[in-house]
Amino acid sequence: MERKGIVTLKGKSVTLIGEEIKVGQEAPDFMVVDKDLNDVTFDKLKGKITLIASVPSLDTPICDLEIKRFNDEAGKISKDVKIVFISMDLPFAQKRFCQEYKIKNVKTFSDYNKADFGGKYGVLIKEIRLLSRAIFVVGADNKVKYADYVKEVAEQPNYDAALDAVKRLA
Repeated sequence: MERKGIVTLKGKSVTLIGEEIKVGQEAPDFMVVDKDLNDVTFDKLKGKITLIASVPSLDTPICDLEIKRFNDEAGKISKDVKIVFISMDLPFAQKRFCQEYKIKNVKTFSDYNKADFGGKYGVLIKEIRLLSRAIFVVGADNKVKYADYVKEVAEQPNYDAALDAVKRLA
């Protein structure tokens, strides 16, 4: 399924592949790749409150700000909360980025291989095969509690709303 007009990239409408994730639905399983090129499924993350941040690339100014902000925030919230970032960056680039900027409180995963996450969560941008900026909060019961498709990919998400959703669950 393709959806146009949901988000823009620098003011230009782009096409998202996949269905929109809605609050209350079961979080779809997906497969991504970790920094060591191992396949990881969402099943391995289930059972804890999980904030999933979908971003185009860690090496862009807004994504850089976003991951650093959530890395700082992760140290202030319950250890029962996982924060993960998923992008199309190669795992090697993600690993380098996290080492360079001392990102230790969030995990990064790559969707470069199959775009499985992007398609299942409706964030894959057809025109450029990158992920749109979005945030999903999934409860320990595997139900989506918060979903935000950021309207303009080049803008920051609503950190307070996402963190409030996490804190209500923790």
